[in-house]
Amino acid sequence: MATIRQRKSGTYEIKVSCGYDVNGKQVLQFKHWKPPEGLTKRQIEKELQRQAVLFEEECKKGKITASIKFQTFAEQWFEEYAKINLRPTSYERMRQTTQRVYPALGHMKLDKITARHIQAFISDLYVNGKNQRNGKPLSRKTVVHHLNFISDIFAYAIKMDMLSDNPCRRVTVPKGESKEKEIYTIDEVKQIFQKLDSEPLKWKLYIMLAIYSGFRRSEMLGLEWKDIDFEHSTISVRRTSQYTKEKGIYTDTTKTKRSKRMSKFPPVIMNMLKQFKAEQDAEAAQLGTKWEDHDRLFTKWNGEPMNPQTPYGWFREFCKHNGFRFCDIHSLRHLHASLLIFEGVDVVAVSADMGHSIVGTTLNLYSHMFQEARTRNCDAITNALSFNNEPIVESQNTAESVKTVDIDEGDDEAEEETMSLSM
Repeated sequence: MATIRQRKSGTYEIKVSCGYDVNGKQVLQFKHWKPPEGLTKRQIEKELQRQAVLFEEECKKGKITASIKFQTFAEQWFEEYAKINLRPTSYERMRQTTQRVYPALGHMKLDKITARHIQAFISDLYVNGKNQRNGKPLSRKTVVHHLNFISDIFAYAIKMDMLSDNPCRRVTVPKGESKEKEIYTIDEVKQIFQKLDSEPLKWKLYIMLAIYSGFRRSEMLGLEWKDIDFEHSTISVRRTSQYTKEKGIYTDTTKTKRSKRMSKFPPVIMNMLKQFKAEQDAEAAQLGTKWEDHDRLFTKWNGEPMNPQTPYGWFREFCKHNGFRFCDIHSLRHLHASLLIFEGVDVVAVSADMGHSIVGTTLNLYSHMFQEARTRNCDAITNALSFNNEPIVESQNTAESVKTVDIDEGDDEAEEETMSLSM
């Protein structure tokens, strides 16, 4: 509630408490009002109450609160919240966004930043933003990461009773053009499998397992031998292997609870795993004390966990050497999903197999694939009811040349994304 005090000068001081700052100190806002000449005492009291109510409303709406610079408060957010609650990869991604956000908004006070300021920054980032490594325009996903960071700061200020409104709610990220992500055709996969026969067993297993399983890159590199059940031909996903500049390679939990899952595999994969286990054991015995036993399937030469970028680099060189078009490692996960869909597997089963937290994620990522698969229903019912006619020819399997829209915002890491904020 506002409190009012009359001053000797004839003015009135209106004081409103706006909560507490990050250091626990009460934040007070003041307004001075001088009655116009000619007003009666009753009119002054009435207008004074009106001024107090208006001022209190302004404070509640965040128009006169949080007199602290954005960068200062953001750094407090990193220490008080982000370090404790965010995954290291998310923390590092947020840190990278500050390289662009701080120069644009860091000097401004929280209560002075409007949706217009943020919209101007986001629009400019989308139109003129450049990848600092290759000079290419920033992806829409990267722009969204910057807006998410700004929004998180304002959300924390609201939680701390410093503001009552988040201007990011009114900011729009330009839609842009949908980018299509190439997926290998079945013929290309057949050629890749043939060429893999002359490659080291480790890489043959990695590529084939990635297609058969649809596991994320981090899940593949997090696999340990204890996760392999040779008796029942299953593999369990229980952890991930991640990398940040600060921590290096480290083991983390799965992306979501549903990402912990078990999948069954055919003999071709299980036999390859047995061969690879024997090969790895022989290498470990040969290296002796130089071998570091982390129980991982995919390792460096000495048994240490493999760097998450290594499979991407190897596969790119493999494709270049053999004259194949390069669809990055993550596209093998999309290929796995597309094969399930075009074989008629329902969306719930596909979602569980992919380890998505909700079925909606699967529908968003592969909605057009499900729509294309449903077109075959027309052929199926027509064939079933063609008693006297020749069966129609079934539509060409779209999995031979399918493309998927690259909308990974709700899914998982893309292979080139290891901090793909393009700093």
